[in-house]
Formats: sequence, C-alpha cells, structure tokens
Amino acid sequence: QLQLVESGGGLVQPGGSLRLSCAASGFTLDRYAIGWFRQAPGKEREGVSCISRHGGTTNYADSVKGRFTISRDNAKNTVYLQMNSLKPEDTAIYYCAGDRLILLNVCVLRGGNYDYWGQGTQVTVSS
Repeated sequence: QLQLVESGGGLVQPGGSLRLSCAASGFTLDRYAIGWFRQAPGKEREGVSCISRHGGTTNYADSVKGRFTISRDNAKNTVYLQMNSLKPEDTAIYYCAGDRLILLNVCVLRGGNYDYWGQGTQVTVSS
C-alpha cells in the first residue's frame, strides 16, 4: 500500500518561502495523482493543490494561485510544494495524499477522492 511522508514544514516570517516534500514508498508514485491539503485549527480541511500522474495537469486553490507551485519527480518518488510569499493565513498542518487514477492527466482537488494520506507537517507563518 502507498505510504506518504511529508517534510519541510517549519516556522517562517510573512513573505518567506518553504518547500514541502512528499516522499512515497510501497508503490511507484506515477500510479497516483497527488494532492496537498491543509487544515488550520478550528477550520475544515481545504485543498491546496494537486498534480496528475505524469505532471501534465496541476490545480490550485484560489488562495494560493501565483504563490505556490506543485511539482513531482517520479524517478525520486517525490512530490514538492514550493510555497512563496507566505502569509499568516497559510498557517496549518499540510498533508499530501494519493489518488489512484487510470487517467494520466487528471487531478481533482477534493479530499474524498484520495485514499492514502501522510501524517502531515506543520507550517507556521508568523513574525
């Protein structure tokens, strides 16, 4: 079964940058579309970004468009989320998740579609 481990979270000042990594094991990553989700205290989980199996399609939440970039390196079994111009409202636990899809260039930013989840990494944006 697919196992996912996030890393790269931490404390950063507003306007700063972080790069999150999602490392996969158990199956080759190219069988899965991968999504990043986040949950802040007292708020519902929200989709941040997703990338299709071969990387040809990406989707972003409106709140992060132009600031976050998702990418994947299937040879390294890793997906990345580059986060720039971070704001305090980006503070949350960030999770990556895997969606087993037949289609190569589809990803859906809806949590219910994803079967495999990592344990999360904390991102705190504060001065």
